[in-house]
This record gives sequence, structure tokens and C-alpha cells, in this order.
Amino acid sequence: MSNQRQQKPTLTGQRFKTRKRDEKERFDPSQFQESIIQGLNQTGTDLEAVAKFLDASGAKLDYRRYAETLFDILVAGGMRCWVFNKLIRRYKYLEKGFEEEIKKLLLFLKGFTESERNKLAMLTGILLANGNLSASILSSLFNENLVKEGVSACFAVKLFKSWLSEKDINSVAASLRKVGMDNRLMELFPANKRSCEHFSKYFTDAGLKELSDFARNQQSIGARKELQKELQEQMLRGDPLKDIIAYVREEIKKNNISEQTMIGLIWSSVMSSVEWNKKEELVTEQAIKLLKQYSPLLKAFTSQGLSELTLLLKIQEYCYDNIHFMKAFQKIVVLLYKADVLSEEAILKWYNEGHLAKGKSVFLEQMKKFVEWLKNAEEGKNFSLFFFLFVSTSF
Repeated sequence: MSNQRQQKPTLTGQRFKTRKRDEKERFDPSQFQESIIQGLNQTGTDLEAVAKFLDASGAKLDYRRYAETLFDILVAGGMRCWVFNKLIRRYKYLEKGFEEEIKKLLLFLKGFTESERNKLAMLTGILLANGNLSASILSSLFNENLVKEGVSACFAVKLFKSWLSEKDINSVAASLRKVGMDNRLMELFPANKRSCEHFSKYFTDAGLKELSDFARNQQSIGARKELQKELQEQMLRGDPLKDIIAYVREEIKKNNISEQTMIGLIWSSVMSSVEWNKKEELVTEQAIKLLKQYSPLLKAFTSQGLSELTLLLKIQEYCYDNIHFMKAFQKIVVLLYKADVLSEEAILKWYNEGHLAKGKSVFLEQMKKFVEWLKNAEEGKNFSLFFFLFVSTSF
């Protein structure tokens, strides 16, 4: 047996090849740009040919990697909305990149000429109408410098005109609400001009009364929410009714809120001010006690027949939506009648023609005897006797 140690095999001159998929391609937007521009120059003004070129190029060029460069070229070239629409539908992954590109362009509006801004505004409005962009891109217009110099408001006029030429105000409003932009439109103006009056005048003068009305309505909704929140807090603190009434009157004047709207807010606030018993037989008693307490507040804001009818409809809706209150409807109405909150005229109008469809048969049946008594009382027939019989069997 040989004592000589066996040599281990060695590898000499061995080369390892890098797999093609592991090779990192160099980022070269200039080459991509050259390819796109060359192709667009060849297609000329034929939009169909442009769309076909862009569609085919997506298979050869890396649109995902060079999305920003691609959209820079197309926007700078004044490409039509139809082309963007077709391109994004074909390559869905471009949606996010396109949105980011538009946001970036809006931030740098000061670098564009007025003509270029107008074209971009029109394009953006149509893309918003077609659903190619989210209304969240409008956040770029709230940039402090753009707002301060009036660029944002001016651009918004052109954008909304373009958008509203394609869709109605309800569609525009829905898109704004979806991303929380419905309450931010005032931010298009500097803080010292951020009022509903200034917004309304600016956009109405620009021919966008629909948008002005929408913004005014949004501000009113916001004011009503704040008012209702404050009302509930006052009730929870147990503030005197005279103070609550004074506060409500001040808010009506300040925010131009109708009495009909206000009585609805008061009703909701009162009914939200307590935690209701889960047992049906106890909840009616609890409701009567609460409404007796707040009947002076309700009375202060039912000075008009329409306000009384509004309150009746709110009561009907509440009792229908909250099943434990289904049997309480009649007792609530009678209580408020006795407290001079509701008049017989309003109750009869509700009964004969003004009621809602919700729970109609149940509530009309509950009110049948009381309505008969009201009619007899109105005609002066057996008033005292009928009243005694009714009260003794109903309370």
C-alpha cells in the first residue's frame, strides 16, 4: 500500500456563466425616450396609428420601468385623452404610474405657459370623467405656492368645466366624495379668502354655478354635523333649555338653516342623547319622559306648519327604523300634541296625505282613534265625552 497521499482534484480555468435573468439591465431612459419619439414621429397625426404603435411597443419596451418617461412624452406632445384611455386599458399596471405623473405635473404648473396649463386642465378633466384618474390628484392643487398665486383656482375652473362637459354634477360629486375631496375645495384659495361666499362668487362668475351650489351644500352639511354634535354635548351636560334654544337660534341665523332642517337635527339629537332600554315595554315610557323634558325645545322650532309635518315624518321614520319604538308612535304624537308642539292641522295632514310609506299601515291604524277625536273636536261634537273615553283607554 503506497504511503503517497492522493492529490485532491482541482478545477482550473473553470468559468461560470451568469444566467440572463440575473443580469441587471442598466436604467437608460434616454434610449427608451428615443424609441418612443421616433415611433410617434413615424405615425404622425394618425391617432389610430399612434395607439397601435404604443400597444405594440409595450411588448418590446419596458413600460413598467419607464412609465414616467412615457407619460412625460405623451403629455408634452399634447396627446389626446382617447390615446391615454386605450393605453391604460391595455396595460393596467400603468394606472398608478399615470396618476403619479399627473400629480407631479400639477405640482409644477407654474413652469407651464397659460396655453399649456389650459390643455392640461382640459385633458385632466376628461380623464377624470372617464375614470382614468382618481379625484385624489386634486390634492396637488392645494400646494401653498400654487394657491397663493391663484394658479390652483384658475386651473380648477378649466378642469371642472372639462369634467362637467362630460359628466353631470352628481357624478362629479360622487367622485369627489369617494376620496374625501368634497370638503376640501375651499383649499383652492388662500386662508384669507377661504369662505363659501368667495368660492361661490369666483366659480359662479366663471360659469360653474353647479360647482358653487355643490360647495355651498357641502359646507351646510358640515355645519349641520358640527351643530348636531354640539347639541348632543349640551344635552349630555344638562345645559338649561333656554341656553340651548338661544344657541340654536344663533346657528340658524349664522348658517342660514331652515326651521324644517333644524327640527330634524333637534329630533335626532334628542333621541341620541340617551341609551335606550332594550325592552319594548319600557322604551315607550323612557321616550315619553325624555320628550316631555325636551318638548319646549321642539316647540321653539315648530312655528311653521311645514316644520310640524317634518317632525311628524322624522318621528315616523325613527319608530319604523327602531323596531322597539313601533308601538310608541301614537303615544309620542299625542304627547307632543298636548305639549303644543304639534297642531291638529299638521296631524290631520300627515294622516290624510303627508305620511311616508314606512310602516304606513301600522302607524295609521295606531292613529285612527286619535284622528277621529280630532275631527270630532274640530266639529264640536261630543268633545268632552270622546276625549274622556279616548284618554282613559289610551294612557
